[in-house]
Amino acid sequence: MAFSAVTKRSRSIGAILFNARLFPNSTCRSRRFTSETSSSSSSASNQTNLIKQLRERTSAPIKDVKAALMESNWDIEAAQTELRKRGKVLASKKSARTATEGLLALALSHTHTHNRAALIELNCETDFVARNDIFQHLALSLAKQALLVESGTQAQLGFGAGGFHVGPENLEELKLNLEHPKISGETTVHNAITEVAAMMGENVKLRRGFVMSTSSNGVLSTYLHTSPQPGLGRIAGILTLEVEDGNSQLDALQRVGSELAMHIVAAKPLFLTKELVSSDTLESEREILKSQAETSGKPQMAIEKMVEGRLRKYFEDVVLMEQKFVMNDTINVKTLLNNLSKEVGSPVKIGNFFRMEVGEGIQR
Repeated sequence: MAFSAVTKRSRSIGAILFNARLFPNSTCRSRRFTSETSSSSSSASNQTNLIKQLRERTSAPIKDVKAALMESNWDIEAAQTELRKRGKVLASKKSARTATEGLLALALSHTHTHNRAALIELNCETDFVARNDIFQHLALSLAKQALLVESGTQAQLGFGAGGFHVGPENLEELKLNLEHPKISGETTVHNAITEVAAMMGENVKLRRGFVMSTSSNGVLSTYLHTSPQPGLGRIAGILTLEVEDGNSQLDALQRVGSELAMHIVAAKPLFLTKELVSSDTLESEREILKSQAETSGKPQMAIEKMVEGRLRKYFEDVVLMEQKFVMNDTINVKTLLNNLSKEVGSPVKIGNFFRMEVGEGIQR
């Protein structure tokens, strides 16, 4: 047994000596390999941290962040500059793509002479970008800017006193002061939208806006549906209530105004009163209803009665004052206002209303 142990030990020592003769630098190589592995691991960790930092700074897609860093030899400042240049070029290329998602942003202003609301629609391509806080900050900033726009053409636009559209052309060259950690400073509206589009990697577009105001005696009410944070939503209802007596009960007016703003979102009225339905719209609807009634095969007199009955139903569907109130369908909006007038002791009427929904009218 002793001889066998000695023999095994001798063979082991011999193997070590044999390997040492064949690979004289193996020990040094092993140590160097360990050192290189450690250095490589440290470098990879640094690169990962740089990718994370630049991603947080710019919100650009991670593959673009990594590519920019590699091209800039891992210089984060140079990579950030390169990303901004590249992003703006890509943003201009993507500007033709359809953007049907996004948000509505609402801004309010109250002074001793008037109350004003501005509503804008900012579009993007996906709901994912609409949830981004940079996109949302831009939308709210644009709404505040729209509050400052004046228009002398509101009567021509068919909204009566105190309501007018605001198009991109009214805002794009105005100065905008952004105060977001990742995008701040003074720039034009156009440049801010381009910058955010570059950061998001999508087409971002200011589609439209609307401004409504009332005198200090009136009440301006708003409602935003599907609201991720105050001032933002996907559907908006705005209206003004006008009262003859400026000392009327403000609480009652505000309560009913808020309920009517929600009603507008839910019921989708197209006209304020029957008298404001255009003759062309009325004639077109009458022809459609007549064609439908004639398929019944009934006499002409019966058909005419059917058309008139269905026309009344049409008014109840699209005219705000004729619609059944969504919170109490035993009365219509006209009756609701009559009851409110009695409650506050002075005649109350709706001065103006407007409804907007993200993406409506855009061909998908």
